[in-house]
Amino acid sequence: MALIATAGAPHVLVIAGSDSSGGAGIARDIETVAAFGIRSCVSVTAVTAQTHTAVTSVEFMPARLVAEQISAAFATNRVAAVKIGMLGTASTVAAVVSSLQAYPDIPIVLDPVLASTSGRPLLESDAIVRLKADLMPLCTLLTPNLNELGLLCDAKTATSDEEVCRQAQELVSCGVRAVLVKGGHAEGRQSTDILFRPGRPPIRFDAPRLGGGARGTGCMLASAIGAGLAQGLSLEDSVRRAKRYVFQIIERSADKARAQVAPCP
Repeated sequence: MALIATAGAPHVLVIAGSDSSGGAGIARDIETVAAFGIRSCVSVTAVTAQTHTAVTSVEFMPARLVAEQISAAFATNRVAAVKIGMLGTASTVAAVVSSLQAYPDIPIVLDPVLASTSGRPLLESDAIVRLKADLMPLCTLLTPNLNELGLLCDAKTATSDEEVCRQAQELVSCGVRAVLVKGGHAEGRQSTDILFRPGRPPIRFDAPRLGGGARGTGCMLASAIGAGLAQGLSLEDSVRRAKRYVFQIIERSADKARAQVAPCP
């Protein structure tokens, strides 16, 4: 779909790091948001050199530059939602908090990128404290996977629904309006994401678990939710549509992989 750049059209502001492989990060965010007919504007928090299997180098942007990019994005475009990914440092978290406090009515989706798929830490330990205390209360939705959920709660990775519920409620108590716990890395035939909100029963979003090790699915899900919120969908409808979109992308990728290894006739 061809998108015409117009300042009056709704935009999703993506605050995240770049992935030189294109498999995750800002490249994946922009691609996902565009799939829903929405434009993006960006604030780059870090530049990385990485492949699909390892991160070889990370350079964090100065917090001042991150804040200036956010200010320029708001000055130029009609920002209708914000998606936050990799932040890296406590000073960057502080800069993002300071920049977004002026826009309390704009929905914010935070995908808490704590480490790369290969295990390299991507958020400093003191930044996690600032993330929970200062940034989460500004957010409409937090989207941790099970490992991130445990790290944010300073606990072991949850292995039961009861543990997931307890840890999610702990994060809700930090002030975030909703937590979507992603189950893509769990066991079982179903990939189940669970939405927790204060004073409301949890909502489960199920999809068949597909094989393969697709990267960037967390970026895709959070960005697709951000696109839905920018279009005026409810949080629940945004999550449901995003879950379906990511499943379809993984399904097509799996079908393509199977076709590539099929025997010649």
